[in-house]
Amino acid sequence: WLMSDNMHHQWLLLAACFWVIFMFMVASKFITLTFKDPDGYGAKQEPLVLTAVTKVEEVRGPQEKHWPEDFQSTGKTFSGNLIRQHLVHMERLELLRNVCRDTALRNLSHTAVSKFVLDRIFVCDKHKILFCQTPKVGNTQWKKVLIVLNGAFSSIEEIPENIVHDHEKNGLPRLSSFTDAEIRKRLNLYFKFFIVRDPFERLISAFKDKFVHNPRFEPWYRHEIAPGIIRKYRKNRTETRGLQFEDFVRYLGDPNHRWLDVQFGDHIIHWVTYVELCAPCEITYSVIGHHETLEDDAPYILKAAGIDHLVSYPTIPPGITVYNRTKVERYFSGISKRDIRRLYARFEGDFKLFGYREPDFLLN
Repeated sequence: WLMSDNMHHQWLLLAACFWVIFMFMVASKFITLTFKDPDGYGAKQEPLVLTAVTKVEEVRGPQEKHWPEDFQSTGKTFSGNLIRQHLVHMERLELLRNVCRDTALRNLSHTAVSKFVLDRIFVCDKHKILFCQTPKVGNTQWKKVLIVLNGAFSSIEEIPENIVHDHEKNGLPRLSSFTDAEIRKRLNLYFKFFIVRDPFERLISAFKDKFVHNPRFEPWYRHEIAPGIIRKYRKNRTETRGLQFEDFVRYLGDPNHRWLDVQFGDHIIHWVTYVELCAPCEITYSVIGHHETLEDDAPYILKAAGIDHLVSYPTIPPGITVYNRTKVERYFSGISKRDIRRLYARFEGDFKLFGYREPDFLLN
């Protein structure tokens, strides 16, 4: 009996040792990913352009630690899932920093923090949050979360759909509405996040929404933008069908596409790159969520921002965030490799910065 009791104690001691070693490894990984030398980050190597006409150097004040207690290294017991989620997001930020430092990709990963970028960033001063809008990744729901946090409505269910994107009524100020000094302060101290998605699948979603379904309150996509693309990029001039995905790809992959973009104005936010929208190498974001893992990322973002006790992300319909490889391959199946490669060349920065691999049909 005594021998059995001793064996039991030895096993308990061995298990305790393994647990201590595991926690030490997790803590080491956390420290390594969290406290990298900020001077090595390519985003901070040049002045920050805050408006289209005024250049202002960024004030390098101390970063506010905008993390709830559960994320701090206080000796408290972490849940396994929380540790796993935190490491995933730290690795995403580490990848972003590394790609931002890659000089070979500089033209595809860097952009000025212009008024166009500041117009994409919505502000919640009450809870010190900045959210950069990247269309076709569930942004409507995040806007609803911020509208509730700003106090315009008491719950997400009460927000009328026609109010969400009405920026005169939804109580969501844009970062561009503040002075340069106020912008710098918020960029330095607030919790900042945005959501990304496989770049090619996002383009398919934008094409379907704007040119196939074509909401009646956005007629210019079908009646102005589509004809402009067809006139310039359709090879078969006798074909009378509406805009096809092949036309769309040819337009987006054209290195000289910008002359047409200027005519379209702000409507193009639905298919410009994440780099152009949110300047991820110039602005130090706290979290970057992925549409494909939104079921895990949304609760994590709310907790990291310290607002999970105030609001919940709306229920996500089953399967809606899953990457649909078959759909992507079907859409690109009839398009020339040349046009696909040119499209990839334009969006390569988005693929590399956020860890999306080059599509298999480009490698074959």
